[in-house]
Amino acid sequence: MEVIHEISPLNGRDVLYIADRHKKEFNYPIHNHEVYELNFVEHAPGVRRIVGDSSEVIGEYDLVLITSADLEHVWEQHECHSEDVHEITIQFDIDLSESGFLNRNPFLSIRDMMLQARKGLCYPMAAIMRVYPLLIGLSQVKDGFYAVTQFLSILYELSRCDGARTLASSSYAKVDVQSDSRRVLKVKNYISTHYQEDLRLADLASLAGMSSSAFSRFFKLRTGRNLSDYIIDQRLGYASRQLVDTSKSISEISFACGFNNLSNFNRIFKKKKGCSPSEFRENYRKTRIIV
Repeated sequence: MEVIHEISPLNGRDVLYIADRHKKEFNYPIHNHEVYELNFVEHAPGVRRIVGDSSEVIGEYDLVLITSADLEHVWEQHECHSEDVHEITIQFDIDLSESGFLNRNPFLSIRDMMLQARKGLCYPMAAIMRVYPLLIGLSQVKDGFYAVTQFLSILYELSRCDGARTLASSSYAKVDVQSDSRRVLKVKNYISTHYQEDLRLADLASLAGMSSSAFSRFFKLRTGRNLSDYIIDQRLGYASRQLVDTSKSISEISFACGFNNLSNFNRIFKKKKGCSPSEFRENYRKTRIIV
């Protein structure tokens, strides 16, 4: 089974493709694409949004930025009964390389945001309302230059908002771990390469040159998360990727991702993902097509 790889209408000389539509249902299969995408949905409570190994039911408004060519995503009908869903999809092609213009000082906040969005980035209501008038009016801008500048304004305003959160786990999205702390980054890199092994707090704290209690507090302060929760989420990300990409048994995947018994894996997976590993695999199979 393969995720459908969508071919964007953008050609090599285009910057933006804007689709502003009203519809009654979501019926497009799970997919990915080379270009970046900002997707806005309103009046669609009950829709299920899947981005990588993240699955959430959205409310009245939803805004997500995705900047990875490999990250699968889909908005599914699920429990939505709205008769007038408004969706604005903006696909764009902007150079994120070191030589690209986004690497210049005025655009660095946009570039940082787009790097985070390789895991999918979901915005809070305050951010959505901040850019709502610009989003709603974008498809009406007929001059290409002004459309691009208005879109850059949307990205800039979003990059200045607090509260955006990533959706897919780093391990599922195959994104390198990052941190503003050298010691935290060292431990994160160690976890990403040794997640199959028994990871002990004392050993990880030793890598950072700290006592166990001091490192636990330091990690929580720097990341906003408990170390044990971070390790579990990384392991679940790798497990989710294998459930999607391989035909290995759930038991094999469980032990290969560092869980010491199957029942424990099933319990944690269901608590974190809202479904069992077998249901997660089946949900992806239902929304995939062979191309």
